[in-house]
Amino acid sequence: MRLVIIEDDDDVGDALVEVLTEQGFHAERRPRGADLLVGHRQYDAVILDLGLPDGDGLQVLRQLREVSAIPVVILTARDDERTVVRGLRGGADDYLVKPPRIGELVARLELVTRRAAATSSPGAEVVVTGDVRVDLAAREIHVGGAPVVLTQKEFELVEALVERPGSAVSREMLMDRVWGDAFVAVSRSLDVHISTLRAKLGRPGLIKTIRGFGYRWGQ
Repeated sequence: MRLVIIEDDDDVGDALVEVLTEQGFHAERRPRGADLLVGHRQYDAVILDLGLPDGDGLQVLRQLREVSAIPVVILTARDDERTVVRGLRGGADDYLVKPPRIGELVARLELVTRRAAATSSPGAEVVVTGDVRVDLAAREIHVGGAPVVLTQKEFELVEALVERPGSAVSREMLMDRVWGDAFVAVSRSLDVHISTLRAKLGRPGLIKTIRGFGYRWGQ
């Protein structure tokens, strides 16, 4: 399991990396919440401290949940009930107070990752909407039986949208998925790529704009 520990205290973070590596995890430490928001796709689970140098961990968690369902275990010195409740309601899969018992921490990490694996299921490899056929495995798209040539990022946008046809996908999730950066950079790349993609597909209404949120594939 690839595990990232978001912890700004060198001693605590290094100790966690050492003991969890001994337990069979591929563990790395990062000191800032921004490191998690930009790099979460590299990992299978997160241990998140709440006292971070670039912001509160609860806010980082809320931003992370806009783009990812990666399992998160909060590990912090804060033990008041209000913070525990806010953490769990804000999207954490579990909450532990420092210092942790390593056996319990390992068991809880294993539990939240098993839950995540059980709830995720592979989607369809071919999605057909009207006369538009998207083959995700072959990375091909046909409109009216004719192939349409897309750039890598254009196809990745289609892929992100057709994984949940009929459901709105946020701008943040699309930016995170395709550009790997939903929060740090300010970019019009998404709008430009969507505009180009619509022109290539030639099917008005296939990609709908959800004002103030993002985009949706299909009706």
